[in-house]
Amino acid sequence: MIPTGHQTPAGAPPGARSARGDTPVLELDNVTLDLGGRTILRDTSFVVNQGEFIGVLGPNGAGKTTLMRAVLGLVPAAGGAIRVLGQPVERGNASIGYMPQTRTALAGRRVRGRDFVAMAADGHRWGLPHADAKTRADVDRVLELVGGTNLSKRPLSELSGGERQRLLLAQCLLGNPKLLLLDEPLISLDPHHQKSVVELVRRVQQELGIAVLFSAHELNPLLNSIDRVLYLGSGVAALGTVDEVITRPVLSRLYGSPIDVMRVNGRIFVMSGGVEVEKHDHEHEDEDGGHTHSHGHSHEHGHGHSHGHSHSHSNPHDSRDGHKHDV
Repeated sequence: MIPTGHQTPAGAPPGARSARGDTPVLELDNVTLDLGGRTILRDTSFVVNQGEFIGVLGPNGAGKTTLMRAVLGLVPAAGGAIRVLGQPVERGNASIGYMPQTRTALAGRRVRGRDFVAMAADGHRWGLPHADAKTRADVDRVLELVGGTNLSKRPLSELSGGERQRLLLAQCLLGNPKLLLLDEPLISLDPHHQKSVVELVRRVQQELGIAVLFSAHELNPLLNSIDRVLYLGSGVAALGTVDEVITRPVLSRLYGSPIDVMRVNGRIFVMSGGVEVEKHDHEHEDEDGGHTHSHGHSHEHGHGHSHGHSHSHSNPHDSRDGHKHDV
């Protein structure tokens, strides 16, 4: 498990490749993030490599959204350095695809699925009449990639939440990004659609060999798909396999209070005083960006595109960077 508080791994500077030859996609080097007078991350270092699917979790207000916005260059680091593909972060980085917390506001839109995807290719201009052949081909490519070709002529208002998430993912994939930042894509989805979305992201991520940071309120929907988990809390973070991170000592430090980890029928429950804390946070969310969310209610933050245009606990994966890590 990676030390993400006050030191870097011995013999492995943040920009180094691991012994297995993994290529760093995202690097945090002693990063401190502040928001509204509060420290979200303090002197934190970790590396996400090419081809990794990372589940991002943490208690209410831990900073999952703030971290993604910092990687997008929208929140400046108070200290340290953030690099994407070896370069300092910048706004409009074409290497990053971003899905913000866009949810139920899409349900009433009459725009066709294809036009909705295409609008992300040329800023906020609607529709395809002005799109060139290259853009049209890219839209066709990403629709096919997410299994959304049959959704292209249907309006968003007639699609299920899971189908709309397919189109949002297609937007993120325009332009062949190397890193996807997916901010709470499972909010407001029922368990069946949650499973479908996670499986879709995993399939696309593996097919393209890209890195994904997928934030969520609950670990269990991600258990069979993620390579590692990044858990945020109390200004620090832990990055490692599920077995390394989802433990009583690690989570108690991140939550700042005693935490129990229970494994029942192939699922993992994070408990505090008999209360399942992930469920509790989901119902009483006061996100670090200042918005209040609950299951079934959320706010639209844009159309979900940001490249160049503005646990059953059976997780078989080892730590992809070849290190054993600790907090």
